[in-house]
Amino acid sequence: MSGSRSLSSGLRGLQPAAFGADPSGERLARIRRSPNFADGAFVNPEGTRTRPSGNSALELAKVFFNKESRVLRAPTGTVPVHPTTYADLAKPPASGLRLTWLGHSSVLAEIDGHRVLFDPVWGERCSPFGFAGPKRLHPVPLPLAALGPVDVVVISHDHYDHLDFPTIKALAGTDTVFAIPLGVGAHLEHWGVSADRLRELDWHESTKVGGITLTATPARHFCGRGLRNGQHTLWASWAVAGDEHRIYHSGDTGYFEGFKDIGAEHGPFDATMIQIGAYSEFWPDIHMTPEEGMRAHLDLQGGQPHGVLLPIHWGTFNLAPHPWAEPGEWTAAAAAAVGQAVALPIPGQPFEPAGDLPTHPWWRDVSPPLHRKWPVPEITPVASRDDLDLVGEG
Repeated sequence: MSGSRSLSSGLRGLQPAAFGADPSGERLARIRRSPNFADGAFVNPEGTRTRPSGNSALELAKVFFNKESRVLRAPTGTVPVHPTTYADLAKPPASGLRLTWLGHSSVLAEIDGHRVLFDPVWGERCSPFGFAGPKRLHPVPLPLAALGPVDVVVISHDHYDHLDFPTIKALAGTDTVFAIPLGVGAHLEHWGVSADRLRELDWHESTKVGGITLTATPARHFCGRGLRNGQHTLWASWAVAGDEHRIYHSGDTGYFEGFKDIGAEHGPFDATMIQIGAYSEFWPDIHMTPEEGMRAHLDLQGGQPHGVLLPIHWGTFNLAPHPWAEPGEWTAAAAAAVGQAVALPIPGQPFEPAGDLPTHPWWRDVSPPLHRKWPVPEITPVASRDDLDLVGEG
């Protein structure tokens, strides 16, 4: 027995620090008390399939290594990046709300006098290793230190492309607060973030930081960083409310009916940041296509176009078999079909949802053209007062 324990301890010692740590003690006890935890794991709303029945790892490998599709999964030229400076962000937004997409799912939101940084990833690879794993397709728009002080860092879940070890280590030396899903605090404490700076939430729980309220809302995904994937850390989307504005960050999620409930309770939103990339028929329930992302946005807004949609989780890493530019093209088509305002900034380009939106399809300059009829959602017309009166008369 002692030899077995020594071997286990030795193997743990060889694990990269980026693997993080497993929840234990009172944190683990709290996880086990969660209404979203059953049979030893966190569970999704509406269940989850990671791939359609009948598909295999071999079939997935064939798709990934197909020569024709591989050519399309990366830009053909240099991805444009806005050379963001502190001066760009030093002047407060005139409207009280400004968003800066920094690539993938990383967004700086300046909302009613507060600065919220979602899923910051400054690392070169989304991987526990510096020599392997998906590598950036464009540089970060500015150094992390040049971003200036941040009131709260929000993490959606513990996957490498959302919870980045080198970035968290750098932020550990600041005094920023972290709003995180239940269980993720084990990783952050392991990396040097003090427990008193953690706001660790289950779904539907809220915390207040300064004058803004952050609520962890449901998502349909999964978790895991190390060799074992015990589903002991939660994943979440986030609703953030200031004195005047409301925003939403989807994290990673498959489409589910719960977006309607989130919108009814916390919306409507001035802006949503919605995952529209890294989807595949091999994992249909854990990532959304752009059509599903647009439907999610509409659900969050009560069923009708409202606010601004900022597409995230695309353009920075090659994580799925679809063409690199497809999420941008498909999102633009879906937005046009339903009359929804969408922002299409290059990485690092700040914009105010209430102002002039960046809408140039910049990816077309560094990608072959994509010829496809894009599936788009349909809007259900809202009955007018006169229509309702006629129904009543009938």
